[in-house]
Amino acid sequence: MSKARIKAAVVGANGYAGAEVLRLLSAHPRVELVAATSRTHAGKPVEEAFPSLPVGLTFSDTAAKELKGCDVVFTALPQTAGARLVGELTDGGARVVDLSADYRFDDIGLYEKTYGVTHPRRELNDSAVYGLCEVERERIRKAKLVANPGCYVTSALLPLLPLAEKGLLSDVIIDAKSGTSGAGRKSDEAYSYCTVDESFRAYGVFTHRHAPEISEKLGMPVVFTPHLLPIKRGILSTVYFRTNDPAAAESILKNAYVGERFVTYSDKLPEIAWAAHTNRCIYSARFDGERGIIVSVIDNLLKGAAGQAVQNMNIMFGFDEADGLPVCAPV
Repeated sequence: MSKARIKAAVVGANGYAGAEVLRLLSAHPRVELVAATSRTHAGKPVEEAFPSLPVGLTFSDTAAKELKGCDVVFTALPQTAGARLVGELTDGGARVVDLSADYRFDDIGLYEKTYGVTHPRRELNDSAVYGLCEVERERIRKAKLVANPGCYVTSALLPLLPLAEKGLLSDVIIDAKSGTSGAGRKSDEAYSYCTVDESFRAYGVFTHRHAPEISEKLGMPVVFTPHLLPIKRGILSTVYFRTNDPAAAESILKNAYVGERFVTYSDKLPEIAWAAHTNRCIYSARFDGERGIIVSVIDNLLKGAAGQAVQNMNIMFGFDEADGLPVCAPV
């Protein structure tokens, strides 16, 4: 395997997910960071906006010539804002990892209904690969465009897909809680410290856009209710379901990801702190007759966004899958 470094850029690097991609790539042994774009901060050093990211770059706009010479571009723009740009980048020969929902859906009509837009590159959507790394690894290796899954979606799909594939899953209810960074880096009173501190609330009841994504990938309807935790980062999903073979379901859950570095079954019910600041998904399950409950935790900005995006890049370019990715949480 060649040890040459690839050239990478991050579009939308001023958001939480984009900034996390920058942070991970800056320490990646096989990557040379050549560009970071931001309409808000164009012309400013990255370190001026993020003193914790001394990456030696100045923010540019999305017309930067450096993007055209990249081996891989990460696009971290808001939903529906970057679909056309992603097409232009792939047309120009770059491989792209898109962190938005714009290329995640197999059913383009479902995407258009969910996000209320007309997709500008329907033909490109057909060739996009859904970037759930442990499930789609072989397709990701050859992909020109990888659609990074949603954060809530990742926490739910990783334990549920092995059951769905065996027909051992029905009546799924997902009760998920996320830290405030999941809402993005924006000025909004609803996510201010004084609003969220010492409080806890549900939102997007029956309307959250991750529900159709989860349903499509599982091949069945789900009830999904997200909640806002008064913490910075992390997701804990409690998933209720029925199964017609509890013993088989339990065995599948315990063995589905044996040997994987970033997805782990735990005999103990996991906590957010176990996965926060890592690229891991940790889950556990309990059964009472045909009723099952899964508790799954991830870091919404890492395994739920930037970490999985870098893991996808590692797979695409034949690097060690763990290059640049944290496995251990802070003590």
